[in-house]
Amino acid sequence: MKWISILVVALSVELGAVEFVDRGTPDVLKVELGRLLFHDKELSGNRNISCATCHHALTGTGDGLSLPAGEGGMGLGVTRDTGSSEHSIVERVPRNSPPIFMLGSTEVTRLFHDGRVELDDTQPSGFRSPAGDALPLELDNILAAQAMFPVSSATEMAGQPGENPIADAAVIGAPAVWELLAQRLAGIPAYVDLFVAAFIDIGSAGDISYAHAANAIAAFEVDAWRADDSPWDAYLAGNSQALMKTEKEGSRLFFGKAGCSGCHSGDLFSDMGFHAIAMPQIGPGKGDGPDGHDDFGRFRETNDPADLYAFRTPPLRNVALTAPYGHAGAYNSLEAVVRHHLDPVNSLQTYHEQGLCQREPTLPSRPDLDALDCLVMEDAARVQAIAQAASGYVPLDLDDAEVAELVAFLHALTDRRMLDLRSDVPASVPSGLTLAE
Repeated sequence: MKWISILVVALSVELGAVEFVDRGTPDVLKVELGRLLFHDKELSGNRNISCATCHHALTGTGDGLSLPAGEGGMGLGVTRDTGSSEHSIVERVPRNSPPIFMLGSTEVTRLFHDGRVELDDTQPSGFRSPAGDALPLELDNILAAQAMFPVSSATEMAGQPGENPIADAAVIGAPAVWELLAQRLAGIPAYVDLFVAAFIDIGSAGDISYAHAANAIAAFEVDAWRADDSPWDAYLAGNSQALMKTEKEGSRLFFGKAGCSGCHSGDLFSDMGFHAIAMPQIGPGKGDGPDGHDDFGRFRETNDPADLYAFRTPPLRNVALTAPYGHAGAYNSLEAVVRHHLDPVNSLQTYHEQGLCQREPTLPSRPDLDALDCLVMEDAARVQAIAQAASGYVPLDLDDAEVAELVAFLHALTDRRMLDLRSDVPASVPSGLTLAE
């Protein structure tokens, strides 16, 4: 079809080769150190959770859950539970654990669902973040800036006040956490050797900062999870046979009638912007609203009413590997989230009526947590507020065949090298702690 060749030429000019923050030349010593740190529970307050617990190579660099069972949970992926010890989880982590594929691209300017860490050359560090001027100046890139924060979150890695010194320090502020974690790492001789080898400004244990650890973690993430060799990439490079007929038709819809590329643009298929698309709210919320169970999205950062219930456009590289979808993991399949986009307001308003609030999310059950999972969706006034923010969307009429074609195209964004990432997981870590189970 004539449109296909035209599309290939146009997109090849527009997209070109993906550029990465390491310029395609990873520092192997930093990468290896980062790989170990990423999988080491030593970075958590109770030494029971690592970055990899919620961003694991074997679960699509997410965790397969709608909302993470963070600090205190037990197990890995969809089998993870809420824990059974005195350190069992207090609440679900309020937002879906985002995948890490391709976040080393230079197109990435904002991270987290509300963009609370973003590039900003007016800031001393080069980044706007919750830490403000306390953010270290020596961070290599935005992934390193992001790595500074989960360690200070009570529900993610720090634990609850009174449980450990890290959790107590988190009450004071993230910098206090960073200092204690640096001291922990400096007390492990194997890590000291690795830091000295990887960083020219580290001569001894006393020189190690948590910013060094964050830079190493970022180096690993950039190197390990590049996903720029999909059938779609091969097609753009000139291989007309790289896509099946349904995938080609899906691309036609994506860049045409369906209008997906209006937000899902660029090499990463994300404009890095924020859009209110009436996504259902699952779980405990982010502390917004009269009882703290709402999540106002980007509004939390800007206080601009136009940003209410707006969330960052997720990149779509390897999207078929990263269910559930939405900032709160409301949809468990690509087809379901695609259908939501056809008529977001109606989809939101019928979500609870159809029983999807109980059936669709993937969550480990516990009665006190379950009671909060559908709280917002059971409240007509809150649902209407979310709907109102998305009232500008015009419903799109696609038949079942067209939906299937769109889903097929999204599958064509999968880099098959990412289907088996067991080599990214180390056999052990210098702390001697167990890996994410």
